[in-house]
Amino acid sequence: MTFRVAMDIGGTFTDVVTYDGTTRQVRAGKVLTTPDDLARGVFEALEGFQIPFDEIEFFVHGTTQGLNALLERRGANVLIMTTRGIGDVYQIARGNRARLFDLHYRKPAPLVERSAIAEVGGRFDAAGNELEELDEDAIRLVAKRVRAEGFDAVAVCFLFAYLDGEHERRAGRILREELGDEVLVVLSHEVAPEWREYERTSTAVMEAYTGPSVHRYLDKIEARFTDKGLHVPVHVMQSSGGLVNADFARQHPLQTLLSGPVGGTMGGVAVSKLLDRPNVICVDMGGTSFDVSLVMDHEADVSQDGKAEGFPLLMPLVNLHTIGAGGGSLAYAEGNALRVGPESAGAVPGPACYGRGGTRATVTDANCVLGRVDPNSFAGGGMSLDLDAAQRAVAGLADELGMDPIELASGICDVGNAKMAQAIRTLTVEHGREPGQFALLAFGGAGPMHAAFIAREIGVTEVVVPRFPGAFSAWGMLESDVRRDFTMQFFATNDSLDTRALATALETLRGQAVEALTEQGIRDENRFVTHGIDMRYESQDYTLTVPILDTDDVTGSDFVEVIQQRFAEAHHKRYGHSTPGAPVQFVTIRTTGHGRVDRAPTETGATAGEALESTVREVVFDGRALPTTIVARSALPVGARLAGPAIVHEETATTVVPPDAELRVDDNAFLIIDLDAQPGTEDA
Repeated sequence: MTFRVAMDIGGTFTDVVTYDGTTRQVRAGKVLTTPDDLARGVFEALEGFQIPFDEIEFFVHGTTQGLNALLERRGANVLIMTTRGIGDVYQIARGNRARLFDLHYRKPAPLVERSAIAEVGGRFDAAGNELEELDEDAIRLVAKRVRAEGFDAVAVCFLFAYLDGEHERRAGRILREELGDEVLVVLSHEVAPEWREYERTSTAVMEAYTGPSVHRYLDKIEARFTDKGLHVPVHVMQSSGGLVNADFARQHPLQTLLSGPVGGTMGGVAVSKLLDRPNVICVDMGGTSFDVSLVMDHEADVSQDGKAEGFPLLMPLVNLHTIGAGGGSLAYAEGNALRVGPESAGAVPGPACYGRGGTRATVTDANCVLGRVDPNSFAGGGMSLDLDAAQRAVAGLADELGMDPIELASGICDVGNAKMAQAIRTLTVEHGREPGQFALLAFGGAGPMHAAFIAREIGVTEVVVPRFPGAFSAWGMLESDVRRDFTMQFFATNDSLDTRALATALETLRGQAVEALTEQGIRDENRFVTHGIDMRYESQDYTLTVPILDTDDVTGSDFVEVIQQRFAEAHHKRYGHSTPGAPVQFVTIRTTGHGRVDRAPTETGATAGEALESTVREVVFDGRALPTTIVARSALPVGARLAGPAIVHEETATTVVPPDAELRVDDNAFLIIDLDAQPGTEDA
């Protein structure tokens, strides 16, 4: 077995990257996603590479199955079982407004109606002491209701279960005895063993809501892989940026919520280290969405909590900001104003230029009209675009708005670029980070086409286009390690901290991490474990995670002083100030088990040489048709330089180099676009 395969299933395309260990060749390609049966698209993509399934030694993929169920509100029918007296926690949620000055703001509608919340007796107090025995008869009555009313899943969320999960475990056993495997049972202390009752309940509900669809998908794809002769475990990308096998993903489906987009971030980490660019903005523009994430100090920007569609999640996940902006985003008139997205033409019917029945103008159609896409080389020549259909779609909207078609096509791209630039500001400027201190890593099928324009909008002067940009998220999955995360509540102050108890807790979590990695098939020499602890100043509500290093003597007399100083430095870096000497609190221990996996080589071994033949044709920039160099990426050797305007086409993407910019090919065959950025273009 010699092949390593990664696959990213997007809303429009399914991307695949393969590495042949015998020839050391990396290949990439894409096929249209099959929304009616995602597994079919997976096998169509693999069959295009003619790889015998019994020669695959490693397979990983990212799936949007759970995320799609959430976005489209077609998840499971969930019942919440909770402690008597707190049945309104999920409905009340938090009182804060996400958009303070938006008079039309409404909280997202809960995934579970109040009528589907059942309260049962049994209670622990805030110290983890049992106050009331669990009412097991009430649980059996709930099981009867679940069966009678056809619920697909039950989220068990008892008060203070993060301190003692015994009541939830007993409730789970009873429910599974009564309901069998037909109903998914989720226990909140297993999904999120942390404080904050609403957030823990929300996380458990989210797993129950998305779990059945993920189960069905994984069952189907594993069964079909087995039938075709695949003899290795199927791995799945997690929202945290790590890999797990399908068995774990089936037990913890919520971990796959952001499975697809995160692959690009982990690829960004690999590129950051390879090119020695510590800070990178990763932008993934596909057919349906635009995803932004950051790499800082060569590490992915991972948060210990986050949100999905407005619902809080207590789990580690890469900080991703996603908007509906992609090549398939539809342009339309709203009064006399032009709007672009978030609605997308998707894979079916797709943009008008795909020739599959689409008639409305999209971003891809606009690029066709401007001459930035070669109709004959799109997707490596695998698709021939209908330029006439694109022109008709754009012209129709132009007539509606009283504009020239070329002017409208430029406007569609400008509006889309402005929206994407604002998405980047959400993770940078709004958090006190200067975009100009980052390089912009552009990938996705449409990312390199828009990257230079977006970079100028935010004041970034360097754009990096990796190899196989259209399938880069899949490539990033081959650069990822197995990862398992564990948490334990550990409330203490700097005065009351019992360092021996802390050392014992760390060792317990280390043992759990090592055991989990062993179950994932990771050998001793490829395992390592890291620790951190959530800290805050007294009277603060939220925390920062501070690393506990292997070199730290946790039981030493100076440990508290060392960790306080580390927290002060982290606080100053994040908020711009700190209060040395102020009392601190310890809240949660976080342990991560990492399992290194074999990787495809990052370097290409490419050699310098003379560029091959190119052509010149007119392409529109800023409303003017300019002579533009058109060249295949394969014709650009290491060391080549190309002045803009220029267009570089390849199998999975098209890179646009605007006027007053220069493209060069670095030692790793990456395209580097140097922009003549003007100072002061980014708002403070």
